[in-house]
Amino acid sequence: QSHLVESGGGLVQPGGSLRLSCAASGFTLDYYAIGWFRQAPGKEREGISCINSAGETYYRDSVKGRFTISRDNAKNTVYLQMNSLKPEDTAVYYCAAKRRVTNWWRWGLYDYWGQGTQVTVSS
Repeated sequence: QSHLVESGGGLVQPGGSLRLSCAASGFTLDYYAIGWFRQAPGKEREGISCINSAGETYYRDSVKGRFTISRDNAKNTVYLQMNSLKPEDTAVYYCAAKRRVTNWWRWGLYDYWGQGTQVTVSS
């Protein structure tokens, strides 16, 4: 069965860094756009970054310059490097896959999802 698995979340102090991983199982990521989303308690799920099959990247304004998305097709994995983390980055982070990158921030358009990984930024 095709699905995604996130890892790398945890507790970090403000200003710290984390790297999230999104590994695919049951299918190859090569031809998919991979998006990262997050959802904080009481808030809507929001798209924060996406990378298409050609390696082009997209970011939500609030994370530009702090987060970097990348992919390693040989490992069938996409990464989200998060630097200069802030308390408002606290959320459950999800990765998702779909064929086309159009409207990458709309979570309802994705075909495959991971189970999420918790990121908590707190002193």
